Amino acid sequence: MKNSLNLGTMKRKAVSISPEELIKTEFFQPGTNFPLVIKPAIKGVNLLNWAQSNREFIQNELLKYGAILFRGFNVKTVDEFEQIIAAIYKEAMEYRYRASPRTQVGGRIYTSTDYPAEQSIFPHNEHAYSPTFPLKIFFFCMTPAQEGGETPIGSCRKVFERIHPEIRDRFIEKKVMYMRNFGDGFGLPWQTVFQTTDKIKVEEYCHSNGIEFEWKDGDRLRTRQVGPAVIKHPRTGEMVWFNHATFFHVSTLEPTIRDSLLKNFPEEDLPTNTYYGDGSPIEPSVLAHLQEAYQQEMITFSWQKGDVLMLDNMLSIHARKPFVPPRKILVGMAEPYTPQHI
Repeated sequence: MKNSLNLGTMKRKAVSISPEELIKTEFFQPGTNFPLVIKPAIKGVNLLNWAQSNREFIQNELLKYGAILFRGFNVKTVDEFEQIIAAIYKEAMEYRYRASPRTQVGGRIYTSTDYPAEQSIFPHNEHAYSPTFPLKIFFFCMTPAQEGGETPIGSCRKVFERIHPEIRDRFIEKKVMYMRNFGDGFGLPWQTVFQTTDKIKVEEYCHSNGIEFEWKDGDRLRTRQVGPAVIKHPRTGEMVWFNHATFFHVSTLEPTIRDSLLKNFPEEDLPTNTYYGDGSPIEPSVLAHLQEAYQQEMITFSWQKGDVLMLDNMLSIHARKPFVPPRKILVGMAEPYTPQHI
């Protein structure tokens, strides 16, 4: 007698896959741990769904490594990118008190800095000059450049270690003064920076944030503000080198741009410049030392379509290399933070 197999009574066994089995982690090179790279371990993993279920894991890994690159998840749209940010950190934040030109492309998502393709952008923390800044910044590669256009990143922990203790202590004691001029033909107009055409609202913002201001003739504006060079990370408790002393200083600009500005403007009318907090000049040797500390820690990788890069803005710096268009890298920021000055 033959045994018969009744296929109708068979039940398909459910396969349970843990969240950890859906992804794999790696680094660009052996012996390095910056950035952490997360990729799907199996085909078809949706980054948004996975992020919604693994928010705490992602947040903890970011604090540990400072930067995470999500690669291979086939992220396609602006909306999806903004939803990924919201899945991890509730919502993207508005770009206010601006320092660089950006175009809003949807929701609270913007283009990366709209500087000419042939220009590079020096390493910096986003909004480090601002009384309120994002703790997180995200980048999304919709269209990689034909050539170049990388977004180098670096560890602030390592930058801090590279800075000579005497220089660190001097900045901790004196702090940093940021001077900005608006309406002189270079940089952003104050209406864009403050997102208003009302001078009273500009003055109210300055008063509430300890920013000195003076209106110049021709509807122009000059501001001065003093901020810390080193602040405490609110999650890890680390003391972090976090400022725009180097980035805003005229010496950091590319030579052709710097020479043109110095030829056409007196120092007090430069679009941006920095000093010690007491107004005294920062020595050229100190600026060169700081510039070198940043550049020595930069990691460069080529963008791939669909990449999402997430940085802890206090633990990581970012930059930009020149490129051959087209290139479309979008930016979103999250977790606005106003530190108590120390």
